[in-house]
Amino acid sequence: MKKVWIVFSSVVVLSFIVLIWIGTEVYQTQPPIPEKVVVKETGEVLYTKEAIQTGQNVWESIGGMEVGSIWGHGSYVAPDWTADWIHKEAVFMLEAWAQRDFQTNYDALDVEKKAALKARLIKDIKTNTFNKSDGTIVISESRLAAIQSNIKHYTTIFSEGKAEYAIPRGALVDPDKLQKLNAFLFWTSWAASTNRPDKEYTYTSNWPHEPLIDNNITKNSLIWSGLSIVLLLLFIGILTFYYLRNHEKGEMLTKPDSDPLENLKFTRSQKAVLKYFIVISLLIGLQVILGILTVHYTVEGQAFFGFELSQYLPYSITRTWHTQLAIFWIAATWLATGLFLAPMISGKEMKYQVFGINFLFVALIVIVFGSMLGEWLGVHQFLSLTMNFFFGHQGYEYMDLGRFWQIFLGIGLVLWVIMVSRHVIYGIRKNDSSKHLLIILLVSVVAIGMFFFSGLMYGENSSLPVINYWRWWLVHLWVEGFFEVFATVVIAFIFSRLKIISSSTAGRVSIASASIFLAGGIIGTLHHLYYSGTPVQAIALGATFSALEVVPLTLMGFEIRENWNLLKSKQWMQKYKWPIFFFISVAFWNFIGAGVFGFLINPPIALYYIQGLNTTAVHAHTALFGVYGMLGMGFILICLRFYSDRAWESTKLKRAFWLLNIGLVAMVAFSLLPIGIIQAYTSITKGYSFARDSDLLYSPVVQTLKWLRMIGDTIFSVGIFYFCWFTINETLYNYKRKA
Repeated sequence: MKKVWIVFSSVVVLSFIVLIWIGTEVYQTQPPIPEKVVVKETGEVLYTKEAIQTGQNVWESIGGMEVGSIWGHGSYVAPDWTADWIHKEAVFMLEAWAQRDFQTNYDALDVEKKAALKARLIKDIKTNTFNKSDGTIVISESRLAAIQSNIKHYTTIFSEGKAEYAIPRGALVDPDKLQKLNAFLFWTSWAASTNRPDKEYTYTSNWPHEPLIDNNITKNSLIWSGLSIVLLLLFIGILTFYYLRNHEKGEMLTKPDSDPLENLKFTRSQKAVLKYFIVISLLIGLQVILGILTVHYTVEGQAFFGFELSQYLPYSITRTWHTQLAIFWIAATWLATGLFLAPMISGKEMKYQVFGINFLFVALIVIVFGSMLGEWLGVHQFLSLTMNFFFGHQGYEYMDLGRFWQIFLGIGLVLWVIMVSRHVIYGIRKNDSSKHLLIILLVSVVAIGMFFFSGLMYGENSSLPVINYWRWWLVHLWVEGFFEVFATVVIAFIFSRLKIISSSTAGRVSIASASIFLAGGIIGTLHHLYYSGTPVQAIALGATFSALEVVPLTLMGFEIRENWNLLKSKQWMQKYKWPIFFFISVAFWNFIGAGVFGFLINPPIALYYIQGLNTTAVHAHTALFGVYGMLGMGFILICLRFYSDRAWESTKLKRAFWLLNIGLVAMVAFSLLPIGIIQAYTSITKGYSFARDSDLLYSPVVQTLKWLRMIGDTIFSVGIFYFCWFTINETLYNYKRKA
């Protein structure tokens, strides 16, 4: 075991050294925010640093990433404002020069004249005029005219609304806020279209793809994409060889003839956890309803089957709540599982455990609905910008809730860590065969509490590259990293208590699995940051290690087979059929959603063209729900199965399981993936802005594909109904029993 622990510790320490080093590079090489933007010919000051920074806060207050995207990060209905601004600016300048110099439209010019004007445009746009000494950026009068045209265009969109973008009338009407919002949009486009000093690529490594200014994929992106694929194949072979050689070497264990946990006595604290499952079921249902509204906005824009809903619940709010509730209910499920299993780990009821569980339950309710109210108030501009930051809408996907709610949730997590850890430590002190399994469980529990605070590492006026760096620490490392380790260990602990595997084998396998996963997962965080104003090292390391993230997922077929064989090993295992079925589903979606669809967008060459398209939504739905959602459901079922004293009538669960999986497949196959492929082709052949344009998204073919999503969504929603019905019914039955 010593060697296994050395490997695990080395992986974690070395990986974080690299990730933190890249963070220092992000801080030092991020696109500068100028003190002033000055017109070269007249000396007129167009924008100031204060206007750009305040404009970022304005953008956050209207929903930020829930209203279109910036640098490819955000929602899909409205355009990517960076790409859209660059394209409109380029078209305006080319048309103006064509009319002035040749008295005709740009498209009517011959090849040589077009080339001459394009060369002039590239020189004007891509030349870096930032002066370090006085902090100014200089722009030409030609560019000023294009910027003023863009200002008029975006002011109209945000003040008067646009149905195709699901932006309602009056989303933002304050003239000062509109001016500063445009300042921020200009800066994001400047960083994405201006070359870094002494480099031939922009601050965003030439993202977005925009042929008019020669924003094309860089050599670095091509080289590291190729290497990542080679490394993927190499390490799949190595891991497969290792697995086949070692997976049968665990301690042989004769499976018992009856359920070892059949007469398990339950504590008051475990009974207190049951109410979490009822609330979680209601949150799942609410999330699905909000998802239906959100998807429908992509068809009608501002209405729900003719009813003007956007004035009360605009797209930015329904999508915020839909994505945020997913994180809330999945995290709450896993945290409740930790609290439920804690007495099983220690073998005793700890003092004040029930009080802590009840306190956390109330805190969960307050945080969920308090943050939702704050986001609604923020988007409707009822809060000042600073109040919005703390209590309203922070504007960043998956962490939209205000800073106050974040801190409140962080305090709750610290309490959860204490409540679970003391049971785990008590179990470790027994010094039995489960010691190493419990140590890695303790590591994951503490990491869950600790790494949530990475989301507090930026401030109200931090720059976009810095915010994105810490945001992915939270979304990737917290959710996809240490929660994944926690889940692996919890399942191993459950199977060891059922005497399906020995505790010592479970410990060794869990530590090894965590090492393999984190070897790619920690540094692999950088694959979210290729084109976010980050240095080129993020592309090199992100591409290399995100490929390693996929490696263990290629062996999920073995996990599915082993789980399936468990059900056939002993008759009493049929009691755990449906929790194990959900774990099998997790393995399937881990391979498809996280593996196949994850790698579809992970290499730099892929992400360059398709980030922020419906291909991203394919990965998000199949990985977030297919893996983490299904796993959360499996945890609920295993906890209820341990507690329940009656045989389950499995009709509801059978319908829930198959409808959820079939619905998710249909959702992807009939709608999300075909739309993503159409967008990807458009992005590659014409430019990224065209792939996000309403002309494409509201074309007859794409509209038909959007409506076809109703097939999968309906099947999936019925599956959710059956699962929640079963869970609430079974929970209420057990709640009435004596603990």
